[in-house]
Amino acid sequence: MLCRILPVAIALSSALIYAASGQDFEQKAEGAAAAIPVKNNEMLEAATAIKVAMRRYHYNPDELNELEYLKIEAAIMALGHSAVDRDAFLKGFREIWQDAPFSHVNLRKARGTAAETATYLDTITVGPDAVQLTWADDDAILTVNTMMGTDTVSAITAAYIELEEWGAERLIIDLRQNTGGAFAVRPLVEHLLSHPYDAGLFVSQNWYAMNARPPSARDLEGLIPWEGWSITSFWRDVTATPATRVQFTPVSPAFTGPAYVLTSKKTASAAELAVDALKGSGRAKIVGEQTSGAMLSQKPFDIPGDMLLFLPIADYYSIKNGRIEGHGVVPDIAVDADEALNFVLAIRE
Repeated sequence: MLCRILPVAIALSSALIYAASGQDFEQKAEGAAAAIPVKNNEMLEAATAIKVAMRRYHYNPDELNELEYLKIEAAIMALGHSAVDRDAFLKGFREIWQDAPFSHVNLRKARGTAAETATYLDTITVGPDAVQLTWADDDAILTVNTMMGTDTVSAITAAYIELEEWGAERLIIDLRQNTGGAFAVRPLVEHLLSHPYDAGLFVSQNWYAMNARPPSARDLEGLIPWEGWSITSFWRDVTATPATRVQFTPVSPAFTGPAYVLTSKKTASAAELAVDALKGSGRAKIVGEQTSGAMLSQKPFDIPGDMLLFLPIADYYSIKNGRIEGHGVVPDIAVDADEALNFVLAIRE
């Protein structure tokens, strides 16, 4: 999602933002904001604001009434009473969320407002380390380390052009270090397709308010696939409707040869969307470890004390494989992640 974020633009989010709100983004935010002492009552205001935001915007408020979450909510409120400053509150919050019942919850110092952060995520570039194309004889190895970044989208498209020019026999997509992001999931998948593929549905509070069942393929009927490249637009649209259709459509140049996707326990969020779509469409064999099972769409909210809370506003269901959050995507061939590349290079079909 994160994301990545299209007809699918989704990854959007999630799927989208998971990676962007991850280590690299956090380091920039941490470096931009010094440790500012605050009054203790402001930390209580922060804890209360987190509770209110979670209850108001979480994709399924019923999950917040389960004992596991109620314990976390109580611990955060207690932290609001005890934390002497913002740094102590952030540290305590992260410790509380180590064993959380769902993913895509982050709290960090703000380097801007939630709205400014959304704009930043829509325009971010992440640099050349995001995508590398290497060769092993006639096998192309496309390593994609994030689904975030406008330059990542361009680099993936450029890689597929090179595959066509050099006549790659097979394509190996390495997502073992990819923890998600946004719209880069789109070209990664769509250059491998020969026909449109309905991957799944994002569902919001509106879905859970009306349904006691998970969505299925029949719920796609009548829904126009979501299209766009703006995370902000995706957040607006996904929360305005019960279900948002995720469809990938073919683009040129198309790679039609055998394809493999390498996965690990770290493969998460929008990267899991890509893995699931390529597995479900039958376009690639998945080799490695079961993925993280962290596949939600995450949005930032302003919190007192100059902090941003990222929380999940939409859940995702694969048409072929069901809910990915908490489950992950099972590989076609299970091998240790460190051995996955050598395993595929040794395969000759």
